[in-house]
Amino acid sequence: MAAETIGWDLTKWLSTQRASTPEEGLARVIEHVASFPTNDVAFITIATPEFLKTQWEQLQAIPNAKDLPLYGVPFIPKDNIDVAGLPTTVACPAFKYEPKEDAVIIKTLKAAGAIPVCKTNLDQFATGLVGTRSPYGAVPSAFNDAYCSGGSSSGSANTVARGFAPFSLGTDTAGSGRVPAMHNNLIGLKPSRGAFSATGVVPACRELDCVSVFALNLPDAKAVFDVAAQYDPVDSYSRPLPVPMPKSFGSKPRLAIPDDPLWFDDVQNAPLWEKALEEFKAAGVELVSRSYDPMYRLGKCLYEGPWVAERYTVVRKLIESDPEAMDPSVRTIIQSANRFSAADQFDWEHLRRDLVREIETKFADVDGFLVPTAPLSPKIAEIQADPIARNSKQGTYTNFVNFSDFAALAIPAGFREDGMPFGVTIIGRKHTDYPLLEIAQSVLSKKSRLLGNTGNNSIVGSTDIVF
Repeated sequence: MAAETIGWDLTKWLSTQRASTPEEGLARVIEHVASFPTNDVAFITIATPEFLKTQWEQLQAIPNAKDLPLYGVPFIPKDNIDVAGLPTTVACPAFKYEPKEDAVIIKTLKAAGAIPVCKTNLDQFATGLVGTRSPYGAVPSAFNDAYCSGGSSSGSANTVARGFAPFSLGTDTAGSGRVPAMHNNLIGLKPSRGAFSATGVVPACRELDCVSVFALNLPDAKAVFDVAAQYDPVDSYSRPLPVPMPKSFGSKPRLAIPDDPLWFDDVQNAPLWEKALEEFKAAGVELVSRSYDPMYRLGKCLYEGPWVAERYTVVRKLIESDPEAMDPSVRTIIQSANRFSAADQFDWEHLRRDLVREIETKFADVDGFLVPTAPLSPKIAEIQADPIARNSKQGTYTNFVNFSDFAALAIPAGFREDGMPFGVTIIGRKHTDYPLLEIAQSVLSKKSRLLGNTGNNSIVGSTDIVF
C-alpha cells in the first residue's frame, strides 16, 4: 500500500516534518521509503531503515535543525552521484564502488536538512538521452511503460513524477536534465555551468557536466537551486555566482525560436509547440523567429567530435580490460574516441569556438531562446531497434546548450494525443537562472496543470509562483 506521503511536494513535506516530533519525522521517512517497490526498474539501490536512521541522527545533531530550508525532506540522487553508505554503480555493475564520503552537493543538501533515500537508474555512464542503456533495465515514462523516460537521468525523473520525492538530482551534459523532464511532465532545471559542485560526481565530460534538478513545480526547483548553488574550490570547474544574481529580463523578454523546427517525422509534438508559443506570447514574451543552423551544427560536435574522449578517460581501465561489461551502445560511442588525434581535438575546439561566436553575434539582440525540449517521444522498442540514431535526434535542442555556456529550464507544455507529455525549454546565457524561472512563472502560473503523474494539479496563481 502506498504511503500517504506519495506525491507530496516540498512545501507539504517541510511543513509536516517541522510540525512533527523527531521520532515522528523519522518514522514518516522510513514508512515512505518502505513503500518504494523493490523490483522497480527506476531504482538501483533503496535505502535501508538503518541508513535512514543514521541520516536522521546526523540531521538532528545540527543546531536548530527544524529551521533548515529542507528539514526532513526526502530526495533522490542519480546513481552517478556519491552517497556514503550507498554504492555508486553508474549503471555498470563492473564499475561499482562504495564511496567513502558524500559528493559535495549531497553534503550541501544534507546540511540544509534533506535526506537521500535511494539511488536511481540511468543510461550507463550517463551516456544517452533515452534511459534504455542500462543492465538494470530500460526505465519507462511515468505515463506509459511502452515509452522512454528519457535519459540519462531516467530514474531520477521517473521517480519524482510518480511522487517518490519532491525533487531529485540528475546530471546534464547533453540534455539529461531536460529530456527526461519532458517525458515525465516535470520541471527540469539545468543550472549555469559550475553553479553546482560536481565533486563526487562520476564525470561524463567534466568541462560540460552539470548536476541538475527535477521537481514537480517551479518553487521547489528554485528552493533546491538556492541551497545547492555554492562555489566549491575543490571542483576545478566550479564558478561563484555573481552578486547580485540577475532576477529578470524585464517586462518584455525577447526569446529566439527556431524558424523551421525539426520534428523528424513526428506529427504530435508540433501542434503542442504552436500552442506553447501562443501561451508565451500571452504571458508578454516577444518571440523572434531565427535560423538555428549554428546551434544544430554546434550540437553535432558533442558526439561527432573528440569530446567522447572525455568519457573515455573515465572508463579507460574497464573498456580496455573488460569491454563486454559495458552496454553495447555506450561502448560503441565511447570507443569512437580512438579515431581522434590530439590535432583533431584542436580543430574541433576551434570549430566549437567559431560556432559559439556566431551564435553570440547573431543572437546578441535577444535575451534567450525557446525550443521544444525534444523532437520525439519514442517508444522503448523503437530505441532498441535503432539505439544510436534516434538517441542522437533527441539531442537536437539540448546538445548545444552546455557548449554555449547557457543555463536552461525545461517546463511542461501539455499532452499529446497518445497521452504522453510534451515540454519546452527556456534557455539563457550563463547566470540567468532566475530570469528563466520568472518567464516560466509567467506562463505556468496562469493555468492548472498535472504535477508529474501524481494525480495532483497545480493551483492557478499559487503553485508556480516563484517571485
